[in-house]
Amino acid sequence: MRYAAALFACLVVPTVLFAAKPLQVFFIDVEGGQSTLIVTPSHQSLLIDTGWRGYNGRDADRIVAAAKKAGVKELDYVLITHFHRDHVGGVPQLADRIKIGTFVDHGPNMEDSRVTREDYADYVKTLPKALKGHIVAKVGDKIPLKGVDVQVVSSNGDTLKSPFEGAPGAGQPNPLCSTAKQHEVDTSENARSLGTVLTYGKFRMIDLGDLTWNKELQLVCPNNLLGTVDVYVVSHHGTNLSGSPQFVHAIHPRVAIMGNGARKGGNADTWQIVRSSPGLEDIWQLHFAVEGGKQNNAPDTFIANLYEKGDEGNGILLTAEPDGSFTVLNARNKYRKSYPAK
Repeated sequence: MRYAAALFACLVVPTVLFAAKPLQVFFIDVEGGQSTLIVTPSHQSLLIDTGWRGYNGRDADRIVAAAKKAGVKELDYVLITHFHRDHVGGVPQLADRIKIGTFVDHGPNMEDSRVTREDYADYVKTLPKALKGHIVAKVGDKIPLKGVDVQVVSSNGDTLKSPFEGAPGAGQPNPLCSTAKQHEVDTSENARSLGTVLTYGKFRMIDLGDLTWNKELQLVCPNNLLGTVDVYVVSHHGTNLSGSPQFVHAIHPRVAIMGNGARKGGNADTWQIVRSSPGLEDIWQLHFAVEGGKQNNAPDTFIANLYEKGDEGNGILLTAEPDGSFTVLNARNKYRKSYPAK
């Protein structure tokens, strides 16, 4: 686990922060892929995506290191948003390192590309290692976690059709839709991403994987079916294949967390759309986006990994309370910022 040594190594959180048993969300650096570990107050765990294959098990080791920090010895659920290598590639290596209860996905791969077929085949071979089986999740389904609501809002090309029950602002007309422009139809696995909204008391976080532009628009146009959120896990690593202003501004996040790499995602135009979202307080990034320059990146304080070369592996930790308050911590510099309940 030599690659895991740096992961959250600087993560020092006072004991008092954990005394109330908040929701914990570890945004793990998998170098431009995605892997997010959610640990509930009842100590159940949900891992969303597993990063890349190869690299001597780097990403699997980083996930296991984060689980160890959280005191998690078995992953109750591993949810795969879609079958691209930077999201599902690490599954076989991860299953060799930690027990997995249940796999969750959107159903069979429908993309006819060599790499995606290869990764999906390896994923299917790993499914029997799950201790409790395999769930194909559809829109409206919920991941069965105690005390935390994780509802599916996109899956296998389908999206939510009615307003999210109980969500603030859900069902309201979206005036920005009058200027919305469609992209070319996306037939890749991205458009089939398994997207979820997590609700813990008054705290809400959305993660749509790599769901692309047109599918996101379906969720907010002509009416905003999702409502508003506290935290937006920026879709598609911050590439401009996702993240229209109609979508981002409708969900009205207080904080955005971008799982970009040094040269993957974090596109300048997407970053500016997020930055200009009404009510946004901060963007946190896993990496400094080299091509964006200083003007299209968050201040260094909010970036977990500043340098293109090297193997820092620093993550970001979010802890949330049921009153809607939450705190975000950068493992690199131990900078912490708290966002009070509204």
